[in-house]
Amino acid sequence: MQQDADPTKPLRVVQWTTGNVGEQTALAILSNPHLELVGCYAWSEEKRNKDMGELLGIANMGVHATDDIDALIALRPDCVCYNPIWGDADHLCRLLSSGINVVTTTHFITGSQHYGEAAMQRIAQACEQGQSSIFGTGMHPGFSNMMALATTTACSRVDKITLLESQDASGYASADTQRSVGFDHPIDAPYLQDLTRKGSTVFSEGLEMMAQALKIELTDIQFKANYAAASADNDLGFMVIREGHVAGVEGHWLGLVDEKVVFDIGFKWNMGQHIVQPWDIDHAYLLEVRGMPTFKLRMEIHPPHDFVAHSVQDYMTLGMVITGLPAVNAIPAVCAAKPGIRSYADMPLTPAAGFVSA
Repeated sequence: MQQDADPTKPLRVVQWTTGNVGEQTALAILSNPHLELVGCYAWSEEKRNKDMGELLGIANMGVHATDDIDALIALRPDCVCYNPIWGDADHLCRLLSSGINVVTTTHFITGSQHYGEAAMQRIAQACEQGQSSIFGTGMHPGFSNMMALATTTACSRVDKITLLESQDASGYASADTQRSVGFDHPIDAPYLQDLTRKGSTVFSEGLEMMAQALKIELTDIQFKANYAAASADNDLGFMVIREGHVAGVEGHWLGLVDEKVVFDIGFKWNMGQHIVQPWDIDHAYLLEVRGMPTFKLRMEIHPPHDFVAHSVQDYMTLGMVITGLPAVNAIPAVCAAKPGIRSYADMPLTPAAGFVSA
């Protein structure tokens, strides 16, 4: 619920973390005339007390990063843009119960898989107490789930939805994140399937959200994964993929009704080209909505004409933008939404208001 009823005033926003995605959401908040950046949370000692301008590589702006949650709550922001990779239910409950709305790119679309039932009940209660809302866009990015739902609006029958993220992930410079889904683990490690399953639960949450929106009662959700081994050591700068270790991960979350697969939501990632049996990577999101009629869509991400890049990591900025901006663009709608846990299934379309260049 929006705290300030004056529609002429920008919404006050706190940025929570300034990592790969958080840096892009903070820059987007600063460039949007409908939003005002008033605070920043940083958990690392090296970032605490620094001006946000310094953290973002721009001029100092008088807003300093802090790990003092009470001080950030005292700022009375309308919304927190919450961007850690793995969320903390205690932090979310403190914010929501204080009447602060939250948009997040963490492993949160429905919250059911990452947080679990008990934590989600606490989050729902915090929303009720603070009359606030939380909206999770996911981080793979979740907007592709919304594209799938939008496509079904032109269908009279939906038999199956298949959505695949097929990308070279070597430019995403986060060793912890890459290892959490299986990269650089021994190719024959007995724990690999379970590791990848736990590291990709946000895909399952996207599946659940789409099933809820389409009023499909799933009888089972299954997961399967395949792996490709590195043919040689591959130094990516931020981590080394060792020979014989995982250099490619393909996972599929399957939603079933009885024994029929009605959702296949997956990812196919590699890390560099040193792979024993190289995979075909499409560098795109591949969507098929099979039904009456059947749609096949290919979504590619390209830089604008004025984009300057000096490395693969620079190009990965595009991935950070498409992960973070669905959350930033949703801030006004979330602040105006009915209190509670919101998802793409019940949120309005949230276009890039404030970002259209003349």
